[in-house]
Amino acid sequence: MTTVFRRAPLAAILLAAPALAAGGFQDLDALEIQTVATLGAGIGEPGGPARPIDRRLKLAACPGMVSIDPGQLGAATLRCEALGWRIRVPLMRDTQAAVVMAAKTEPVIRRGDQVELVALAGSFQVSTLATAEQDGAPGDRIRLRTDRKTAVSGQVLADGRVALPGFK
Repeated sequence: MTTVFRRAPLAAILLAAPALAAGGFQDLDALEIQTVATLGAGIGEPGGPARPIDRRLKLAACPGMVSIDPGQLGAATLRCEALGWRIRVPLMRDTQAAVVMAAKTEPVIRRGDQVELVALAGSFQVSTLATAEQDGAPGDRIRLRTDRKTAVSGQVLADGRVALPGFK
């Protein structure tokens, strides 16, 4: 048997090793494509991811579909329910919307106002009353106090309510 034939199985094993090792991790390219498709905007475009997903991430391969929750407080959340991991992907702000929002500085909430504080999650919401500690226009983050004097912060919505971040 020649040396070439003796080393062929070894070469095949060495070439297959990176593919086998990579098989245990989530395919970040596919995850990025899914994110762009869900958000409807490409990387670096307004409303899309600000930059590519960090290739240094070693996420365990999700056995099911990765759910993508679009834009809460400037980032989309990608999560694997089966394994319990999640990452946040920063989003590019819509420059046109930022200009309109900057021009419209009129607050919809004034300090001392009683406002509805809501936690929105899919098809349901939970709400309570809180007192605003500062003025806020739509999109602003403001401080609030609940009846129990607990300080919280939330994002002002256009209809005058305040949403708690991070619920999904």
